[in-house]
Amino acid sequence: MRPTHRVLAFATLATAVLTAPAFAQDTIKIGELNSYKAQPAFLEPYKRGMELALEEINGKGGVLGKKLELVVRDDGANPGEAVRVAEELVTREGVVMLTGTFLSNIGLAVTNFAGQKKVFFLASEPLTDKITWADGNKYTYRLRASTYMQTAMLMPAAIGANAKRWAIVYPNYEYGQSAAATFKEMLKKAQPGVEFVTEQAPPIGKIEAGAVAQAIDDAKPDAIFNVLFGADLTKFVREGNTRGVFKNRAVVSLLSGEPEYLDPLGEETPVGWTATGFPWDKIKTPEYVAFLTAYQKKFNDYPRLGSIVGYTTIKSVAAGLAKANSTDTEKLVEAFKGLTVAGPFGAFQYRASDHQATMGAYVGKLALEKGKGTMVDFKYVDGASVLPNDADTKKLRPSAD
Repeated sequence: MRPTHRVLAFATLATAVLTAPAFAQDTIKIGELNSYKAQPAFLEPYKRGMELALEEINGKGGVLGKKLELVVRDDGANPGEAVRVAEELVTREGVVMLTGTFLSNIGLAVTNFAGQKKVFFLASEPLTDKITWADGNKYTYRLRASTYMQTAMLMPAAIGANAKRWAIVYPNYEYGQSAAATFKEMLKKAQPGVEFVTEQAPPIGKIEAGAVAQAIDDAKPDAIFNVLFGADLTKFVREGNTRGVFKNRAVVSLLSGEPEYLDPLGEETPVGWTATGFPWDKIKTPEYVAFLTAYQKKFNDYPRLGSIVGYTTIKSVAAGLAKANSTDTEKLVEAFKGLTVAGPFGAFQYRASDHQATMGAYVGKLALEKGKGTMVDFKYVDGASVLPNDADTKKLRPSAD
């Protein structure tokens, strides 16, 4: 997928202003790094969301009397390159904080960098629980609902399937491993007699979909938990449909209701799956309608979930800076504790106990409408309702602060 001219212009602008010293005195620099080349389906809309938020904030005078300036870099979808880019943004470009990252292993690498270098980092998208729990630190917060949270949102459907034999399929890196482990733990607790008859864990971006689908079918599960996304998901669904793998089997799935991953499926959309996602054309809340109207006016296109995440990331940055009344790192860390942010999905908070935002997600069933995949029978699940309490959080985050 080629970036749009508008997105390219935005990226060029974000880099170009670095060469004009006069701007530096009048702006607050925010360093943003992400896997733009590797994950364009999510991150091109994400960049558009950031651009819209930046335009709104700077159009009203910015924050602390200065305009926000994004310095955007590609992290090469590589943890080592991400750390190098983060170091460059902080030392050479003089950003006051870092934000971004998509893949969980890269988010963890930048989380570790932030903790060691004492740099504020708002992880916008990576989902692994380790970012706010086992590997969390004082300087890192996370916006998006984690693997734990989204798996918990799917648990009522999984339990309701009343299935004894389960198959699990996930990309074999941090995000997929984290989601699979959480699902097994939650389901075993709810249904002690459950069996996991096969686990398929192909490398991300390198799935042999026919072999994976056939292995699942051969194991004769009653239900399937899917964690694949992107092109891997499309290939798996196509092969699964061909082989009848999903017929008469309940499927619960992370992320599959997001337009980024649902749109490419088209008429192949697996009807009846329960998934987390984003029914962009059916949400009627005032906050969302206002966002949708502004987004469509600016881009003449519909938002994807990446658009929501990018937009809310920059809104969070602005809210944190305003509350801190400073760009000082330690003051930002304190300001984000309990910070309330107004976003397209409604207001949410960043928890002081584990630095996780309570922004939730939509859960519903996949369906076909006019040849396109969509979500029906959906509801919004508040992130706060699926997070452990503060006492239990301390056990998950023993030495982070």
